[in-house]
Amino acid sequence: MLFLYKAVTREVSAAQSSSEALDFTIALRVKAMCGRFNLIDSSEVRSLCDALGVEIPGSCISQDIAPGSRIAIIHENLVGRDKHRKVSEATWWLLLERKTLKPNYRYASFNSRSDKLHKLRGISYVPYRESRCIIPASAFVENLGDKKIYHMIELAGSAIAFGGLYMEYRDRQTGERVHSASIITLPPLSPQWDKIHPKSMPLILDLKDDHLISKWLDLDFKDVGQFARLLEPRVHSAMRITRIGKPNLWNPIEDAFTIAS
Repeated sequence: MLFLYKAVTREVSAAQSSSEALDFTIALRVKAMCGRFNLIDSSEVRSLCDALGVEIPGSCISQDIAPGSRIAIIHENLVGRDKHRKVSEATWWLLLERKTLKPNYRYASFNSRSDKLHKLRGISYVPYRESRCIIPASAFVENLGDKKIYHMIELAGSAIAFGGLYMEYRDRQTGERVHSASIITLPPLSPQWDKIHPKSMPLILDLKDDHLISKWLDLDFKDVGQFARLLEPRVHSAMRITRIGKPNLWNPIEDAFTIAS
């Protein structure tokens, strides 16, 4: 099922008018994980594309991507009776303003917390069941929470496949379909993650698990109980961690270390 504009805005309006309005997003003032990532043209990204049978447009390649930016999402698309994978551009912010289709900055919905995915009134409830996606990345940045300590995280020898959610809005003037997306976040991996981000970590899918990837992207697969193990924090591929200075510059200031899988 695709989320066209009217369906989305009815759901969002109902949630915003309830006492549980904050259940489906993280208040903007809260320190959320993965507030920055990049996607560069590399052999690792090309291998990801080959594995998923897609091609990422040059417009989505960027050395620095912040919330609210345009990103690439890999999802399944229905054409007639046939389903195929495609890459769409999306706004990295799940909840958009109804009139402008720009990010609703009242709530920081660039991440979707795993403990909110089963909240019936939550904005991520239906997308988790009907419009999951993969958000490709080369690396991402985490802040310890003190606005001073930042780390760049990469996978050893592989691009990153974030587990994401997307929504589809309809531009009332042009009829154009506009996508928005968020990255699912998990509880932190302790103790390995304690000095990187002690509150959460992103969901990273294992690209080597073809069966899992197929189910994750399948528009018709609704049995999300089978994804329960995915929502437990783990490292399935070795991570290369490098402390950096300013997050928008990605400048290393210490030697890298590794978190083993």
